[in-house]
Amino acid sequence: MTTRTIRQIVPAQATSDGAGVALRRSIGTPALKNLDPFLMLDHFGSEDPDDYIAGFPDHPHRGFVTFTYMLDGHMEHRDSLGNQGDLKSGGAQWMKAASGVIHSEMPRQTEGRMRGFQLWINLPASEKMSDPAYQEFSPAAIPEVAADGVRVRILAGEHAGVRGAVDDPTTEVLYLDVHLGPGVRFERALAAGHNAFVYVYEGDAAVAERALPVHRLAVLGEGDSVAVLAGGEGARFILVAGRPIGEAIVQYGPFVMNTREEIEQAFADYRDGRLARVRAAMHAA
Repeated sequence: MTTRTIRQIVPAQATSDGAGVALRRSIGTPALKNLDPFLMLDHFGSEDPDDYIAGFPDHPHRGFVTFTYMLDGHMEHRDSLGNQGDLKSGGAQWMKAASGVIHSEMPRQTEGRMRGFQLWINLPASEKMSDPAYQEFSPAAIPEVAADGVRVRILAGEHAGVRGAVDDPTTEVLYLDVHLGPGVRFERALAAGHNAFVYVYEGDAAVAERALPVHRLAVLGEGDSVAVLAGGEGARFILVAGRPIGEAIVQYGPFVMNTREEIEQAFADYRDGRLARVRAAMHAA
C-alpha cells in the first residue's frame, strides 16, 4: 500500500452564515475553493446561544447535496414542500437538493452546546435537475465500531466490514468520525483516485508523520491508504473521501451548476416560484 501524505493544510476560517451562525469554514474558502466532489465544509460549534440561536431561516438550494452531522445539540429541518426532520446529537441528514429545495434549519435549544458539520457534495450534470431526496438518521442508526483505543462512527461508506447509514451512490462518499486515544494510531485503505481529507476538531494528530493541529483540514495526496497518529491528549477527526466528478463547477451562493446560464435560470426559477416543484422522497431511521 502507498500511504497518502498531506498535499495541503487549510486552516478553518472564522465566518458566519444563515442569520448569523458562527462557524469555521475550510472547503469553500480562498485557500481551498473546492475539492471535487466536495464544495464546502462548515464546522459550527459554540456554547453561546448568540452564536447559533438565529439559525438558518428559509433559503434555496439547487444542484448539489448537503450532508449535515450533529455532534451536539438539536436542530429542526423544514422545507417548503412539507418535509420535516429532527436532528439531535449524533444524528445525520443527507439532503439531495437537486432540482430545487427551499428549506430552513433552526435550533431547538436556547442554551448549551451546538456543534456539528455541514458538507456540500456536488452532483453531476445528469443529476442536477433530478428530484430531491432525503436520508435522515437518528444517533442510534449510525453504526459504530471500537477496538484498541479507536472508535469509529460510520456515517457513509464502509469500515471494518460495517456499512454506514447514508448511501451516496453517485460519488461513493466515505465519511467517518474517528476518535483516538492518546498516542493511538489509525490506518485504513482509501480508494485510489478518490479525493480525501482529514479535519481535526478535537486534540491534535499527525498524518503520515506531519503535524495536523486542531481546526485544520489536511488535503491528502495520491495513494491507497491513510495513517493518522493521535497526539498526547488524543484526537477526534472526520475522514472523508469521494470519487471526483470531473465536470465544470459554476457556483453562486446556494446554486451549483455547470454553466453560467444554468445559474441564471436557477435565480429566475427562485424569483418566479418555480424552484421547489417536487416533494422529496424521505427515508428516515
